[in-house]
Amino acid sequence: MPLTTTEETTTSDEITTADGPATGDEIRTAGGPATGHEITTSDEITTADGPATSDEITTDHATAADHATAADHATATDHATTTVRARTLAARRIAELGDRARVCGLYDALGAPLYHDLATYDDPETRALLTAVRTTPGPVLDLAAGSGRFTLPLLATGRQVTALDLSTDMLALLRTALDRAPASMRARCTVVRGDMSRFALGQRFPHILLGTTSLSLLDEDGRAGLYRSVLAHLAEGGRFLLTVLERGDSDGPDETAVRVTGAGGTVYELYEHWPAGADSRSVTLLPADPPQDDSPVTVCTDRVAVLDLPRLEEELTASGLTITSRQFLSPPGERHRVTLLTTEASR
Repeated sequence: MPLTTTEETTTSDEITTADGPATGDEIRTAGGPATGHEITTSDEITTADGPATSDEITTDHATAADHATAADHATATDHATTTVRARTLAARRIAELGDRARVCGLYDALGAPLYHDLATYDDPETRALLTAVRTTPGPVLDLAAGSGRFTLPLLATGRQVTALDLSTDMLALLRTALDRAPASMRARCTVVRGDMSRFALGQRFPHILLGTTSLSLLDEDGRAGLYRSVLAHLAEGGRFLLTVLERGDSDGPDETAVRVTGAGGTVYELYEHWPAGADSRSVTLLPADPPQDDSPVTVCTDRVAVLDLPRLEEELTASGLTITSRQFLSPPGERHRVTLLTTEASR
């Protein structure tokens, strides 16, 4: 479930330090999209590395109990350690907040509402998946469904949807949205708390969906389990549609920072540290304009593994899935390249 927004907010002093607007030593502007979560803005603020120091900010935060496996929106342990170097913009911002910072994951009780506020139901990935699903009638299995980025639009088209996710916090947001939806939509949705690396639903589906970045939250064994579970749930001639995120540029900055506006009107600062060729990327999200007092400020941060397209295709083929089409959802040269793969069981 990528972070997206349909409204963009840009100012000349988007990211500020404790001493006021960031200086040229700290930021430089660049054009293009902001993150692999597809948040875009007309201006982008990127780091110029700054003075290299050995100082680190390390915050231990408890991960929700339902995040106990390396699956869905989960970290591999009950306690994850988030470490950010002081020379990055995100680390500087957290340092400015000091004891006010309440560091959490993007999908736990504190982070899920912020993540949900930036979710959008009108983006290239969602539109592409909805178009692909229209070709065949029948129920849809939405894996790592989160708060309903794909589930709700699918229900709005009249489809029956099973929404599976491991995070109770994200599913609570989905259930809240369903409570506000028409009764006919609620009746067509089955919400399941489950691990996408090993699930058994007793049903087969003509379409199984998995959105951007969700797959990269699984380790190799977890992905193998996912492929087995998918094959066990695909109907005859059914299709497994999934997207993969890669760096689309090789000469862009290591870190980007933008201001984005959520559906509820809150403006956020979103940082992404993703050096070209790195095997992971870090995302940090926090309110851009916290109260000028000593109240806590929620800072969501997670490190996500990067899985490139060639390796993913090798794994899919070895598991018994045949790739029938590839669709590029991002313009050439953008920082974040999203590819939609359509697969089916090998014959």
